[in-house]
Order: sequence, then structure tokens, then C-alpha cells
Amino acid sequence: MEQSLGLICGAGVLPARMAAVARRQGWRVVAFTFGEAPDLTPHADRVVPSRLHEAEAVLAVLREERVGAVLFSGKFWMQDFLRGERPDAALAAVMERAGAMIDTKLLDVVIATLGSLGITLLDQRPFIGDWLDGAGCWSARRPTDAEAEDVRRGLAVARLAADLRVGQTVVVRRGAVTAVEALEGTTEAIRRGLALGGPGAVVVKAVARDHDYRFDTPTVGPETLEAAVAGGAAVVAVEAGRVLILEREATARLADAAGIALVSVAPE
Repeated sequence: MEQSLGLICGAGVLPARMAAVARRQGWRVVAFTFGEAPDLTPHADRVVPSRLHEAEAVLAVLREERVGAVLFSGKFWMQDFLRGERPDAALAAVMERAGAMIDTKLLDVVIATLGSLGITLLDQRPFIGDWLDGAGCWSARRPTDAEAEDVRRGLAVARLAADLRVGQTVVVRRGAVTAVEALEGTTEAIRRGLALGGPGAVVVKAVARDHDYRFDTPTVGPETLEAAVAGGAAVVAVEAGRVLILEREATARLADAAGIALVSVAPE
């Protein structure tokens, strides 16, 4: 008998990719869409349009479909939770139990809520494929020595910020940190940092050492590169094996067209 997987879908191309991998692994996929997830329908057995503030409707379908595991996928924005519509009773209970709206506290409550239904929350990485690779340079241009030094500094600062649950992205120019991501998200942090640092700054994204990949997989992609290009960035660097490069070929083409170095780097 097929096992049913509940795929909680935010925006972007990742839900379709993960649904396709799940189907190949033998799962029956029930997808709950909370954002624009292109090309998802061919890879899902059932698609359920959903809203963030209506958790009870999602839980009802999970019970109806006898879902045994749940997988988060795609992009969600914390602002949607903080400024969204009035939550239903189920979501209000989750938020009250979490107390603070930070990933670790929310995750604990989500795991407990799903566990009460006999549902396991899965690690996303086995459903991603080869987009989560080790160290390497994915662009035609490699960073210069000076840029590589800024990348090393940026990686150290980004990991500290991520460990503190502040954000995962920093922008650095000649050793000066011009932006640290907070609630606004990666793209807006890049725009702010490049406006302050000017052309030639580097963008670095890293992950907390104890990051839980059941909740999300940090990513960069075409949108990230478009912001980097617009601000004149010299390098976009991610922590190797821990930050996902979405649509890597398309992202690398954008980098090459602008002369940006796109690299995955391992911490020293």
C-alpha cells in the first residue's frame, strides 16, 4: 500500500521538484499550496489550495488522507505569519505554544502537533537531488584574492548570525559588513547591503551549525542573482553542502552574464 506524504508548499520551483522525487520514491503526494508553485500538479496525486491562517483545514485533510509523513517545501515569509489574517483556533494554539516566532520554537510545536496525529516531519535533503552540492565554482569567473578574503569574513559572520537565529545572509565590502539579514529576507538584505557597499561587494549565505532541515533548506537562486546584479555585486557565495542553489544552471547563466562569481565554499 502506498504511503501518503503531505507536501506543504510555499512559493517557487522547489515544491514541484521535491514532489517529483517523492513520487519516484513511491510516495502518494498530497500537496497543500500556500503560494505560487509552478509545475506542481503533474507530480501530485491531490493538490489542496490552502491559507496560512487556516491550519485546521490542513489538519483535517491530513487526517482524511491518512498522511504518515509531512515535508515542507518552497518559500514562506515570516511577515505573513506576523501580519496575516486572524489565525484560526488551531494555528492560534500553535503560535501560543511556540511563544516566540523563531524557527526552533515553531518547529518544536509543529513536530508535536503532527506527532499527535501519528505524522513524522521529514528532512528535506533526500528530496532535493543534486542542487545541494559540495564546494565548487559554478560560474565562469572565480573570485579574486581580495574577494575571496571578503567571502571568508562574510561566511564567518553569516554563520554567527544564523547561529543566533538573526538571519543567514550578509553583504561585505573590503572587510566591512554592510548588511546582515533580519526579518526582511535574503533579497531585501542584498539590496540594502549593496546600496551601502556599492559595486564590488560580496554576498554570502550560511546556515546555523544546528540547522534543522525538516523546517527549511536555505536557498539562493535566480531572484537572488537578479538582486545581486542590480546592485553590482562581485560574488555570490553560499556555504557548501548546506545552502541550496535553486535552478543552478539558470542561476549560473545570470552570474556569467553579469561577470559575478558564483561559488559554494566550505568553512575553514
